Amino acid sequence: MALFGLRRATTVKQDDPRPEAKPFEIPKRLIWEAWKRVAANKGAPGVDKESIEAYQNRLGQNLYTLWNRMSSGSYLPQPVRQVLIPKGDGQTRPLGIPTVNDRVAQMVVKMIVEPRLEPCFHPSSFGYRPGRNAHQAVNQARRNCWRYNWVLDMDMKAFFDTIDHDLMMRAIDKHVSEKWIRLYIRRWLESPVELVEGGLQERSCGTPQGGVITP
Repeated sequence: MALFGLRRATTVKQDDPRPEAKPFEIPKRLIWEAWKRVAANKGAPGVDKESIEAYQNRLGQNLYTLWNRMSSGSYLPQPVRQVLIPKGDGQTRPLGIPTVNDRVAQMVVKMIVEPRLEPCFHPSSFGYRPGRNAHQAVNQARRNCWRYNWVLDMDMKAFFDTIDHDLMMRAIDKHVSEKWIRLYIRRWLESPVELVEGGLQERSCGTPQGGVITP
């Protein structure tokens, strides 16, 4: 409890050697490091309207509760708040804003999974990768122009909106052995979206852009 600044009285049976045993072993330190990254990124509140500052006011209790629920398998994400971002063609791009609590949970998983997946990507892949940006992609395209005399321009329409959940989970299962990570990724994929005009939209495919875990 000391890591989250809490003290909690517990009644321990003498014949119970592991009173705090949980189905999933998630270090409290990992929750704390995830919180620091989420706090540094700032961001808008989710459906519960709780800001980073408000979450921090009860930080110890919030992080302990999150760790307890994730470790026990009882963690359930809240719906994702939809925000519409204008595009240059007059259309809008929907973004999904998870709650601060859910962003911390997602960051925990990202910190574990991302280093495993990084070596799988092509050297010329720059999207949604740590330490890579659009300027590097432009430089790579410039170098390619000196080597090749052809260009292939391709875009997957509404890719994030139409991702097949089962195919996604099959890919995740190939790289992730932890049951709790697979469990929570599935729950994040299936979290409903709170629409701008009101009401909840259930999802059987796709994932909203904007969350920590989305990439």
